[in-house]
Amino acid sequence: MAIITISRELAAMGDKTSHELADKLHYRLVDRKCLEEKMKNLGATEQKLHKYDERKPSFWASISRDRDDYLHYLKSAVFSEAGQGNCIFMGRGCESLLHGIPGVLSVFLTAPFGIRLERVKSYFQCDEKRAEQIISQSDTDREGFHQCFFEMKWKDPEYYHLILNTGFLHPQLCAQLIKTALEYNVNEEIETENLLRIKDLILGQQVVHHILFDKTIPVHFLEAGVKSGAVTLFGVVNAPSLVEAALQAAREVPAVCSVDSEIQVVQEYSVVR
Repeated sequence: MAIITISRELAAMGDKTSHELADKLHYRLVDRKCLEEKMKNLGATEQKLHKYDERKPSFWASISRDRDDYLHYLKSAVFSEAGQGNCIFMGRGCESLLHGIPGVLSVFLTAPFGIRLERVKSYFQCDEKRAEQIISQSDTDREGFHQCFFEMKWKDPEYYHLILNTGFLHPQLCAQLIKTALEYNVNEEIETENLLRIKDLILGQQVVHHILFDKTIPVHFLEAGVKSGAVTLFGVVNAPSLVEAALQAAREVPAVCSVDSEIQVVQEYSVVR
């Protein structure tokens, strides 16, 4: 029941390393296509996926309700896949979403700029100037995506257990190093802790979904912290009656043992749609 997240710079051999690792471990590879299908099944629109997926949103997009909806669907998809265990996530901020959870190994793949430049020139059959533009746009988008949704610096080593240089290390060796690190650091006890924590995260997203989308109760920035079925709601509303409505809706979700509220009431609060 182990989970690996891989974040990577463009042209840092992320795809090849991930596939090598999946073959070695016999793990499922959860890539962009897999997560997008999961998010669509949960209710995310094609428009929202295109608007936010691993890109730097505009100022208005970063403060709109669409931003919160996208994050909700992303969390739900990631936690659902993680709940099945033995998987490798590629990108989408999974190192942040799963940060601190036992049994999760997070990896960052990098390479010297010059090597990335030559790889991009070869892949896109373009000149050096265009290759520089492609790399710059990719780095800006990924940094902006992580800042907008997770308030973290994309390359912050605090979020990674391993940082590997694919300008020096072949993808097969990177895969072997990740596999070895996993074997040394994940045991049966940790896997049990992982299962319980992911179960709570999934329940939290089910609570949020029921309140926001099934009951359409307008709680802004809604989050549900869960520990062993005990739920605490966080967010902002503009009327006390909405707090009670949210609490009642949360109690309706199967497996919820108890519900408390840390929701703040702010009169005349609104958010950009």
